[in-house]
Amino acid sequence: MAFGTAGKAVGTVMTRRKHFDFRPEARPPSWLALYASAIFAFLYLPIVVLVVYSFNGQGVGGFPPRDFTLNWYRLLFQDDAIWSSVLNSVVVAFASVLIALALGIPAGLALDRATFPGKGIFRRLVLLPLVLPGIITGLSLTMLFRVTDVKLSLMTVILGHGTALISVATTEVFAGLQKFDRAQEEASLDLGATYWQTFWRVTVPNLKLSIIGAALLIFTLSMDEIAVSFFLIGRDNTLPLEIWGRLRRGITPEINAVSTIIFIFSLCAIFLWYRLSNRAQSAPGIAGALPQIQTEA
Repeated sequence: MAFGTAGKAVGTVMTRRKHFDFRPEARPPSWLALYASAIFAFLYLPIVVLVVYSFNGQGVGGFPPRDFTLNWYRLLFQDDAIWSSVLNSVVVAFASVLIALALGIPAGLALDRATFPGKGIFRRLVLLPLVLPGIITGLSLTMLFRVTDVKLSLMTVILGHGTALISVATTEVFAGLQKFDRAQEEASLDLGATYWQTFWRVTVPNLKLSIIGAALLIFTLSMDEIAVSFFLIGRDNTLPLEIWGRLRRGITPEINAVSTIIFIFSLCAIFLWYRLSNRAQSAPGIAGALPQIQTEA
């Protein structure tokens, strides 16, 4: 009876396989390709329109675009207010990366290596800055700076971004440590290396991708942040606030041009991350570091 039931089940499956081909080389349904194309068009078609209209001689209006020109880029490079805000955003982003990594890497190591009371609660609270709306973070930091009589400036924006983005560095480093083989550190210590030598020669190289990924993500989020910056900015503007202020008066071709330049730099950052990831996967890893550690020890 059991064999008869099994035979019927197998027959049913074989009959269904006539209608659905599960082989890897089988072509996907046509509707799936159309659905994927629609999703990609929804995501990237606005960027294509923005780039195209940054060269439109008729400005931001008129369809189809015509009279392609580079005049908007010439005007952009003559716009001191835009480039001053770009410089401010870059300074804030780099400083935020340094603050977030300086505090996030030790926090990630503590979550993975140390045992202390409330570790489970701390692991969940470290994600709180990412979950909270930016308006809450910005408003709370503004109240803190006013209570402590700190004047709002780019420094307060840096402190706000760095504080809010520590959780990014912590989670990235912690995730990298979860995939790290601790036997490599033990082998280094057995060969006579100190804890500091093991940390710099074994642990940090294995966390390189996590640290670089966290740095790129923090830099991007800081350059894009507007809610926290709005509450903490002083007399100087960052690029998102400068663009937002100009959008209140209407879209100008210079905004399309600067957005196109930022998009190109984003593509370069993605390409750099891809190259570093491939290079790290082909690196010899601990095998190349242990002989040098043994020689120094």
